[in-house]
Amino acid sequence: MDCGKKECSWSSWKGQVVDLLHWRDVRQSGLLFGSVLLLLFSLTQFSVVSVVAYLALATLSATISFRVYKSVLQAVQKTDEGHPFKAYLEVEIAMSPEQISKYVDKVQLYVNYTLKELRRLFLVQDLVDSIKFAVLMWLLTYVGALFNGLTLLILAVVSMFSMPLVYEKYQTQIDQYVGLVRTQVNTIMGKIREKVPGAKRKDE
Repeated sequence: MDCGKKECSWSSWKGQVVDLLHWRDVRQSGLLFGSVLLLLFSLTQFSVVSVVAYLALATLSATISFRVYKSVLQAVQKTDEGHPFKAYLEVEIAMSPEQISKYVDKVQLYVNYTLKELRRLFLVQDLVDSIKFAVLMWLLTYVGALFNGLTLLILAVVSMFSMPLVYEKYQTQIDQYVGLVRTQVNTIMGKIREKVPGAKRKDE
């Protein structure tokens, strides 16, 4: 069965991300991983403006040098190969109204869902869920005291590129421990719902 353009495009993009995180192509994954880490480590030492300016200067230095080199080479060899970046200049990079609408719809969906969840948690629609959220926020106060935002982002990137490989290698053991932890948490939450007035879910 043929899928629609949006579904095929999303599936293709998702598959590429999965391949990168699972190091299917070591060269591409290593290049992306190293570039992102280098950018984040640069941000720990310099301001965002400085990092952006240095990246732009480095890119311009490379492209201008290559353009001048190709122009001199063509003049010496008396050839007319045209602009060295002609193929890239002719690539269409503008987003269509359909693409913009699709991404706006996705953002709107996530924003609405997040707002509804926050309202549900802060207004204690479910007491146990609100308690779990409070515990999470309390733990984050300690995390925030130990790490700043950039450090957490670096750790997140390292985890994104390492955890999938670890999970593939030790999937059985990890699933077993996660199942045990989930069972214990569900048991504790069940006891809390039984003992705390108003903690039971409405559908119960």
